Amino acid sequence: IKIGAQIDNAPCVSPPQIVFYEEKNFQGRRYECDSDCSDFHTYLSRCNSIRVESGAWVVYERPNYMGYQYVLTRGEYPDYQRWTGVNDHLSSCKMIHFTAFRIRLYEKADFGGQAYETSEDCPSLVEKFRWREVYSCKVYDGWWVFYEHPNYRGRQYFLEKGEYRKHGDWGAVSPTVQSFRRFTE
Repeated sequence: IKIGAQIDNAPCVSPPQIVFYEEKNFQGRRYECDSDCSDFHTYLSRCNSIRVESGAWVVYERPNYMGYQYVLTRGEYPDYQRWTGVNDHLSSCKMIHFTAFRIRLYEKADFGGQAYETSEDCPSLVEKFRWREVYSCKVYDGWWVFYEHPNYRGRQYFLEKGEYRKHGDWGAVSPTVQSFRRFTE
């Protein structure tokens, strides 16, 4: 087990910031974490509740930061429906570090077509630009969340600093993005 993580009630070298539990209502085996973890599924067979003791986190359904993703802030999540989970499978997590914000969206894959750069939230791409889809983007600063529907609803995709040449690069099955916002906790 890496430093900063623990199973059951073993001592932890540094205070944990997020705790995953196998059972609902913070019962059963647990895994505590204070940094990014690419695969904790080997320690827990399922995840039915979470306590975020400090910070903000993105938790992923599959190892290596893949699959459905959920953005969680400080608080208690006694069952997976509380973080809008589709099942009790979680396998990796990343801590969110806050910074300045800047993103550039493109209407075509591989950074083609018209582009829009911003450092602000957008509740409706349709109203603002008449766009219903984003095919590629560059995140220069900060952490961002894309949403399938206007007003920050629907399936969400968490993007960190980097280049996304096509919608699949941020984990989407289609380029439908109709709102987005900065993740500021």
